[in-house]
Amino acid sequence: MESAAETEKEEVSAAGGGAEDKYCEDTANEEVPVTPWAFSVASGYTLLRDPHHNKGLAFNEKERDAHYLRGLLPPAVVSQDLQVKKIMHNLRQYNVPLQRYMAMMDLQERNERLFYKLLIDNVEELLPVVYTPTVGEACQKYGSIFGRPQGLYVSLKDKGKVLDVLRNWPERNIQVIVVTDGERILGLGDLGCQGMGIPVGKLSLYTALGGVRPSACLPITIDVGTNNEQLLNDEFYIGLRQRRATGKEYHDLMDEFMNAVKQIYGEKVLIQFEDFANHNAFDLLAKYSKGHLVFNDDIQGTASVVLAGLLSSLKVVGGTLAEHTYLFLGAGEAGTGIAELIALEISKQTKAPLEECRKKVWLVDSKGLIVNSRKETLQSFKKPWAHEHEPVTTLLDAIQSIKPTVLIGTSGVGRTFTKEVVEAMASFNERPIIFSLSNPTSHSECTAEEAYNWSQGRAVFASGSPFDPVDYNGKIHVPGQANNAYIFPGFGLGVVISGAVRVHEDMLLAASEALADQATQENFEKGSIFPPFTNIRKISARIAASVAAKAYELGLATRLPQPRDLEKYAESCMYTPVYRSYR
Repeated sequence: MESAAETEKEEVSAAGGGAEDKYCEDTANEEVPVTPWAFSVASGYTLLRDPHHNKGLAFNEKERDAHYLRGLLPPAVVSQDLQVKKIMHNLRQYNVPLQRYMAMMDLQERNERLFYKLLIDNVEELLPVVYTPTVGEACQKYGSIFGRPQGLYVSLKDKGKVLDVLRNWPERNIQVIVVTDGERILGLGDLGCQGMGIPVGKLSLYTALGGVRPSACLPITIDVGTNNEQLLNDEFYIGLRQRRATGKEYHDLMDEFMNAVKQIYGEKVLIQFEDFANHNAFDLLAKYSKGHLVFNDDIQGTASVVLAGLLSSLKVVGGTLAEHTYLFLGAGEAGTGIAELIALEISKQTKAPLEECRKKVWLVDSKGLIVNSRKETLQSFKKPWAHEHEPVTTLLDAIQSIKPTVLIGTSGVGRTFTKEVVEAMASFNERPIIFSLSNPTSHSECTAEEAYNWSQGRAVFASGSPFDPVDYNGKIHVPGQANNAYIFPGFGLGVVISGAVRVHEDMLLAASEALADQATQENFEKGSIFPPFTNIRKISARIAASVAAKAYELGLATRLPQPRDLEKYAESCMYTPVYRSYR
């Protein structure tokens, strides 16, 4: 019978889902001295320009002698904490968010551990810099600010050679890929090849918030052209200058890409589809979910974090999920994805058929309320939400007719939750639940201030982009942010540590419930339905443990035997950015 010490040693050695921790990135290996290998031992000038190993002025005297750094650095030796303090001071001097973004990306390319230490220690301040809303502007101007390339670009020119392109990436132990074709970047539309900012940003959050090793993350952009005339005529545009490929040409390239990923990295690499247009997003998820480990954050990640917000809201407004009525403005990837997960959770709680549970959820698209009489003209992903009701063309009329208790905006159109809309919700709900989820901030259906003012401070509000606290009649309301970053980093870590081979909807429900369980009465009293982001690494570890437990329960996990304490194991597998001592 094996000893507890032997078991613990095996669990530590398998941290990160069993992949070798060659850079000593995981918490479990934090105290292990390392050799700074590149293709040979990195030293001198080369070491200072290797982002994996560079420590800048934090190299101590012994390391400077051992690695030929004498004279290449000023004499001062400083701590990593002092480096963080200096860079935060410098970042706060910038008035333009895009300048902060560029400074952060530059740091990531110079000193990887310092970048993640900075982001982890200042997550609430820097999250809007490295991701939404600033990343949207960065993508729009990506050609102009493009410096050192990040990630892999797979284009139509690479057809027949995609496997060779993937082999050009220097790492082989890839565990998470975020891929986009740039057609629907946030609420900004088709940004083509310049959508690369999204996979780069998402994966920096997988590492900072979820603890997935940076060396195990691969951002990819599939460039099939763009229909954005402004970009096609922009002399600084970095992508193919042609109209978007569609149909067979598009799907053949995607097939080649998906098969190449499985061939080179195996079937346990998580492929996250990001910011694909509706007409491709649903088809790609349905097509590849049976044979690959795939996840669409816009459909499934958004749904999971919003469901968590709703489960938390019930602790404030009362009732069960099945006792509420839901109305969506927006019936695209996010709207239908959230709607489906709500219906699944209601079905799980009540044991009622899924079709019956869907009748609690109503959707409004650009043509009005989705009803049975429109069924023949609806896209396939909207048809399950066509219920029996007379035609209604406006959101306000739909609210007055259906009388929802929950209003959710996923339209991508700013200021559509007007004063009349919010007042109507407040007229028949003591505590109306209003989620304004569209990104970036300019596309939000309403602001936090509008939601609180127009509902006399009674709204239970959450948004997709961050809003400042609101003072209404002397009470400070701290709006919750239904940010996917609560879910996907921990979800990805749970998939990695369990060695899951497929994503099941029950794993998404487990992630939602784990997040909702961490919201406290103290959060509710401040007006927020989500726990504070300052605790995100702990939150992610608990989500990872819940997701991994569900994967084991469903028979989808391959990392055997199952660790005894999944949360503790998840924490031991998490990347830590603390500098290592060099031999």
